Amino acid sequence: MWKYSKKLQYPVDIKCKNIEMAKYLVTQFGGANGELGACLRYLTQRYTMPDDKGKALLTDIGTEEWAP
Repeated sequence: MWKYSKKLQYPVDIKCKNIEMAKYLVTQFGGANGELGACLRYLTQRYTMPDDKGKALLTDIGTEEWAP
């Protein structure tokens, strides 16, 4: 299902550091409304689903949110 290759999708060349942008990115990924929070909500909600299709759907969405 997953194919992992440790290379960037686009080349990155950082010329100067921007601390404000770094803080913004960390908030988006790890904040209350970020991708990590969404992933954990989906994966937690799957345990309360009464049917298997709902569990499978929430598992798929949660793992897609978690993938880089």
